[in-house]
Amino acid sequence: MDVVNSVESLEAVLFRARQAQEEFSKFTQEQVDRIFLNVAMVANSKRIDLAKMAFEETKMGVLEDKVIKNHFASEYIYNKYKNVKTCGVLEQDSAFGYTKVAEPIGVVAGIIPTTNPTSTVIFKALISLKTRNGIVISPHPRAKKSTIAAAKLVLQAAKQAGAPDGIIGWIDEPSLELTNMLMREADIILATGGPGMVKAAYSSGKPAIGVGAGNAPAVIDESCDIKMAVMSIIHSKTFDNGLICSSEQSCVVNASIYDEVKCEFLLRGCYFLKPDELEKVRSIILINGMLNAKIVGQKPCVIARLAGFEVDEDVKVLIGEIDEVSESDAFAHEKLSPILAMYKAKNFEDSVEKAKTLVEFGGIGHTSSIYLDAVKERDKLFRFQSAMKTCRVMVNTPSAQGAIGDIYNFKHIPSLTLGCGSWGGNSISDNVGIKNLINIKKVVERRENMLWFRAPEKVYFKKGCMGVAIRELKEVLNKSRAFIVTDRFLYKNGYTKNLTSYLDDMGIVHHTFYDVEPDPTIACALSGVQGMRSFEPDVIIAVGGGSAMDAAKIMWVMYENPDVEFNNLAMRFMDIRKRVYTYPKMGKKAYFVACPTSAGTGSEVTPFAVITDEKTSIKYPLADYELMPDMAIVDADLMMNAPKGLTSASGIDALVHALEAYVSVMATGFTDGLCLVAIKNVFKYLKRAYNDGPIDVEARENMAQAATQAGMAFANAFLGVCHSMAHKLGAFHHLPHGIANALLITIVMRFNADENPRKMGTFPQYKYPNALRRYCECAEFLGIKGENDIDTLNKFIEAIENLKRDVGIKPTIRDYGVAEEDFLKSLDDMSQCSFDDQCTGANPRYPLISEIKDMFKKAYYGEN
Repeated sequence: MDVVNSVESLEAVLFRARQAQEEFSKFTQEQVDRIFLNVAMVANSKRIDLAKMAFEETKMGVLEDKVIKNHFASEYIYNKYKNVKTCGVLEQDSAFGYTKVAEPIGVVAGIIPTTNPTSTVIFKALISLKTRNGIVISPHPRAKKSTIAAAKLVLQAAKQAGAPDGIIGWIDEPSLELTNMLMREADIILATGGPGMVKAAYSSGKPAIGVGAGNAPAVIDESCDIKMAVMSIIHSKTFDNGLICSSEQSCVVNASIYDEVKCEFLLRGCYFLKPDELEKVRSIILINGMLNAKIVGQKPCVIARLAGFEVDEDVKVLIGEIDEVSESDAFAHEKLSPILAMYKAKNFEDSVEKAKTLVEFGGIGHTSSIYLDAVKERDKLFRFQSAMKTCRVMVNTPSAQGAIGDIYNFKHIPSLTLGCGSWGGNSISDNVGIKNLINIKKVVERRENMLWFRAPEKVYFKKGCMGVAIRELKEVLNKSRAFIVTDRFLYKNGYTKNLTSYLDDMGIVHHTFYDVEPDPTIACALSGVQGMRSFEPDVIIAVGGGSAMDAAKIMWVMYENPDVEFNNLAMRFMDIRKRVYTYPKMGKKAYFVACPTSAGTGSEVTPFAVITDEKTSIKYPLADYELMPDMAIVDADLMMNAPKGLTSASGIDALVHALEAYVSVMATGFTDGLCLVAIKNVFKYLKRAYNDGPIDVEARENMAQAATQAGMAFANAFLGVCHSMAHKLGAFHHLPHGIANALLITIVMRFNADENPRKMGTFPQYKYPNALRRYCECAEFLGIKGENDIDTLNKFIEAIENLKRDVGIKPTIRDYGVAEEDFLKSLDDMSQCSFDDQCTGANPRYPLISEIKDMFKKAYYGEN
């Protein structure tokens, strides 16, 4: 494709786009949806690469948050519209002769801002393709490389799925002349950018969907949960360093709780500007009445330095206490950075009046937010929403994440372009999506996600229970052909003999695949699948540790679904219910039974599997409830002679499962009890199982049950960053999984227990950091109690370290023979891969890549 840097070259791109769109307009819904899916999946897979490019080019925001934006733009947009019909007849009433038919508009002019250069491309391309429109993109000059990289990526993905060449185009060397020409020649304009750009779009003579500036005020009422309100504002305001225009620019606090709110902000790492510093920051917010580009998306310490003073690197938000709401005050305007104005209100009426006035200073029509008791104070909520001339009213919600939709709420359209309606001079009031025609005010209240508890339909767990369970396969389930998956050691040492004897007694024909490796690979799984296809089993029985069960789960999927692609199975998700890829329904050919031979993995009751790509050595944690076994047989007879090393590693792994599930952002009352009992049993019985395993039946049986209990817990509450890091430590340096977890867990506990983390986990039910108290609850259940929570945590960590030592766990990574040179060489890759691991999302503290790197170093050198 020729470089687009002139009127002539842009005319050629527009001509190709129109030809492609004319062809595309004849596509069926099935063809369109195939393209829509592929673009979402490819964009999702490249979210980190694109985020890096955007961050390095613009020097704005936070790399890790840009990853989340790219992920949101692909996953949430796909999930919202995947089942929406956009081709042909939409509605038809034969009796009344009424038909609605969907027709595309034509070629879209996609104006892309410097603040979100890659995620906006993904978003606009997806909604254009879903509606059979072509799109030509105009990048911001300061973000053209990353914008064009994103455009090339989505075009390639669209073409790969059958879209016409030229359906997506772009300007390589953006200029005012070329952008204006694009807006004049396109059929409709999607304008995201500054006020000048939006005004130009509306003046182009073509239909335009433009958005206005945000200046969202947050009212903090005396009836609110103060800790949640403050943490929500910080969580929003620090997201990508405030680049999302719906983030809070001011907070208005009732005088009766003002001091308490201020203390909470201070406690959580915010910095209140001194009088002279206030004036210095005020002087750099606006330049000639316009927002100063030098502060946009920068860290507080950088902004302070620009203003002529210093603050600590860890400061999260600069807060200016302002006496009067005045349009002449720079603090009363949109700042797109971690700067927050804070006003004291006499009462609720005064709070509403101040918020209303602030909205009028440049954010009219956009977003407002309020924190209050939404159950008891419905009247206040009604008065607030009635007074606000904003198209989004966020209730008890981080405004940035809440306003873009579908994370902290239901039915609010996910979008990265937010209309301001007629109040803000926009053509739409909605979050931009497929259909936006009228102004609609939305009052969006925070809601916790609907949760679940899932487990296998049958779990047998007494010593010697295998015979009863196998009898059921024949007498109740009428199974006749069993395919056993295990490893060579277990097979050669007779671990499957009891099972095969029972199968023989029941007249069930069986075949054993025993080539599972310690870290099962894709090649191993494919080999097992070949055996299954030849044997055609109606029941699959996995016998072994996590490796055998994980390999069997993958084989099960591939056996029942020959066309499944592994890369799709391994696709990451932010929310398991909204993932781009849907796992195939399992159980059509075979019933799945899991028989653990070690007390640790919990895989017999979880929807998870870990598989290794032998070509890259990368471990892929797979997760979906379709992978949940149908039956688990937890028979301690299979574990009595487990070696000491396996006993200790698997036992600590079970402990880590329970600890991570207990502090997970998705923990519930249904999982908490399982975690606590599992932790207590590990502390009580692991040392005995390690020392006297072959003769201590009680210890073996209780450790088996502890592992299964912890497995049930994390199957529903999920895990955290300790497991993310352990996966990568195993992949890069071949440490056993349980050992890797053991080396990291207490370091991660201290990291998570910080009451004032740089960032906390994102999940609606997780209101503020509570990992310290949760760890203390675990300790107290064991009878460990200190003078305060910190002392209790220290004593708990000491107890864990003592247990590790008692069962032969060495202190550091270095002690396991990992050379320092090799460790440091892999450190950056391990850290980034750990950040992107599926387990990271449920961690109570949202880790930056640099923080993961620091924890790895502590685990290597022995700093805790």
